[in-house]
Amino acid sequence: MENNSRRRFIAKSAAVISGMSLGIQGITAANSNLFGTGSLAANVKRPIHAFTKVLQFLSYHEMAEMLAEQGFAGADLTVRAGGQVLPENVETDLPAAVKALREAGVDSHMITTNVIDAEDKYTRPILKTIAGLGIKYYRTGYLEYDASKSISQNLDDHKRSFEKLEKVNREFGVHGDYQNHSGRRVGGPVWDLHPLLKDRDPEFLGVQYDIRHATVEGAVSWPLGMKLLAPWIKTIDIKDFIWEKNEQGEWKIKNVPLGKGMVNFKEYFELYKSMKIEAPVSIHYEYDLGGAEHGNRNPSITAEKMAEWLKKDLDYLESQFRQFGL
Repeated sequence: MENNSRRRFIAKSAAVISGMSLGIQGITAANSNLFGTGSLAANVKRPIHAFTKVLQFLSYHEMAEMLAEQGFAGADLTVRAGGQVLPENVETDLPAAVKALREAGVDSHMITTNVIDAEDKYTRPILKTIAGLGIKYYRTGYLEYDASKSISQNLDDHKRSFEKLEKVNREFGVHGDYQNHSGRRVGGPVWDLHPLLKDRDPEFLGVQYDIRHATVEGAVSWPLGMKLLAPWIKTIDIKDFIWEKNEQGEWKIKNVPLGKGMVNFKEYFELYKSMKIEAPVSIHYEYDLGGAEHGNRNPSITAEKMAEWLKKDLDYLESQFRQFGL
């Protein structure tokens, strides 16, 4: 890929390097007014990231250049088994990935992990590493319901998991966000997250609110769940979907580009604005992209075509932000 963005930012490299030494606040200050549409300067309260599961077929530098050229403020890096950064290599590989991003003029305010057990052997190395890099937010892993126990018993057990996770987050000064993901695991109904979080400090533990999954589970009632969880919503992710019948006549979910599906973005962003949520944003690309949407490292899609899809959804989201004055 031609190195246009690197040349575009080379004149400002001294300011970027200076900002890196100051952590995330220093980066924002040093880079103020240096970037164009979709940048930290244009969206400092809600920097738009690309969820990089879809870019795992690229090197760190190729990924960074693509995101910079398309105008993203950041990369929501996959730091988990099968991701761009493997947990066992986090102390060396995550700094390398972030270095590539920042050299290209992109940053990372959020990453995606499988961290959910405070006592897991990878939890502390991951949190220590992101804290050292100035990355404030990480998405946690998921919790499951044990069918041999009642729902109440399950939630009581998981309260203790959240309490322990908050404690280790506080130690490192980072924030863990649990995604509400449709299905039968914890967080699918959305409402079940409130008893787990109501006694937790929103500064260190909360929700990565997913309007697509909330709409799947609560087609018209989702605003109630969003209002309930509002104090803990510290990051959000954006995607869209439709229901369609397959060849067997079964209704299935199909992921589609932003604005092409059933998510009521007008109502969502009106509510989002009224709540004054200022959170890093991650666009998820989960529709058909030649296998890249599943994290495939050898997808059939070309890098050039991938860049086009990245830009289309970014343009749509930025148009929504402009429309609602975000």
